[in-house]
Amino acid sequence: MPSPLAHPDLDLPSGRTDAPSPRVLVADDDPGSCRFLGDGLQQLGAHVLACGDGAMALEHARREAFDLLLLDCRMPGAGAMQILVQLRADSTAASTASVAVATSAEMASRDRRQLLDAGFSEILLKPCTVADLRRMLHLVQADRPQAPMLDDRAALTTSGDATTMRALRLLLREELALLLPELDRLLADRVGFGERLHRLRSSCGFCGATALAAHAAALQQQLARSTPAPAALARFRTALLSTLQALDR
Repeated sequence: MPSPLAHPDLDLPSGRTDAPSPRVLVADDDPGSCRFLGDGLQQLGAHVLACGDGAMALEHARREAFDLLLLDCRMPGAGAMQILVQLRADSTAASTASVAVATSAEMASRDRRQLLDAGFSEILLKPCTVADLRRMLHLVQADRPQAPMLDDRAALTTSGDATTMRALRLLLREELALLLPELDRLLADRVGFGERLHRLRSSCGFCGATALAAHAAALQQQLARSTPAPAALARFRTALLSTLQALDR
C-alpha cells in the first residue's frame, strides 16, 4: 500500500541522479510531529534519524555529520537554541556547521529573531506540509557539492522544450551576474531587495534553479520581518555562486 505522504509532484529534483541523499536529524518530543517529519523527509529521498530528546539529539549531532538539523524549540534535555549554540561552539562536533532549522507550533517575532541571529537558516511552523519539507531540503543543496543546482526535468516541464529552457537559463545567468555584486548594497533597501528576490524566484522557477529559489524565499521571508540573519545571506550568496557555476557548464 503506498504511503499517504507520497505525491508525484513532490519528488526531489532528478535532473542529475548521482547526487547523494541528504542526511537529516529530526528532533521532536511530540511523537506525531516526529513521525510526520521523518516519514515526509524519507518520502522526499532523505536519510532520516529521528529522536525525541534534546540531549540525545545533541549527542547524535556531535558524533555524526548531518546535512540538515530539524530541531524542535521545546524538548526535554535541550531545545533547539541550546542545541545549536553548543554545536556551533564545538569545532570537533561532526555537525558543527550543518544547516539548522528550528521547528515550533507557534513563534513570537522576538523569538524568531533570536533564533535567526543564533544561526538557524529558517523557522518551520507546525503543522507543516510535505511541500514545506521539500523547501527545507533545498536549503542544503548549495552546501553539498554533488547536489544538483539545476533541475532539468522541472525546467523542461515549465518551458516546454530544450531550446526555450536554454534561452531562459542564459537570461538567468545574466540576472545573477548583475545581482551578485549588488547584494551588500541591496541590504540597505529591504523592500527593494524583497521585490528583487520575488522576481528572481520566478526566473528560477522557469529554469529549474530549485535550490536558489528556496534560499531566495527564505531570505525574502526574513527581509519582510527585519534585517536578515548573516547565515541566511551567506547561504543565499553560496547558492547564487553555485547556480552561476552550474549555468556556465
